[in-house]
Amino acid sequence: MVAAIAITRKDYTAEQLRDSAKRTKDADAARRMLALALVLEGKSRTEAATSCGMDRQILCDWVHRYNAQGIEGLHNRTAPGAKPKLSAEQERRWPSWFAKGRIWPSMAWFAGAESISHG
Repeated sequence: MVAAIAITRKDYTAEQLRDSAKRTKDADAARRMLALALVLEGKSRTEAATSCGMDRQILCDWVHRYNAQGIEGLHNRTAPGAKPKLSAEQERRWPSWFAKGRIWPSMAWFAGAESISHG
């Protein structure tokens, strides 16, 4: 059996993690903080994870993130998203095209072919 990953950061006590969990508006991060608080209080990893709605392996992953990034590591990261399909110039001009009823031919299905304006 592999040894549990230790919580190496000493920035927050269990009580401070609970206080941070109360103040955050991110429910997922709050659950993670509460699970870490339980571990710091001596509960088993399995018991702490189950109490907070996750399994032991997921808790282990969050311990790694907490050790590396601190309390900010317990929040979900925002994905970068897809690369914009319009250039900066097209983005700037889009509202005026829309207001004038101009659309691209590929959007004819949306507005009907008769509303396509060329020019």
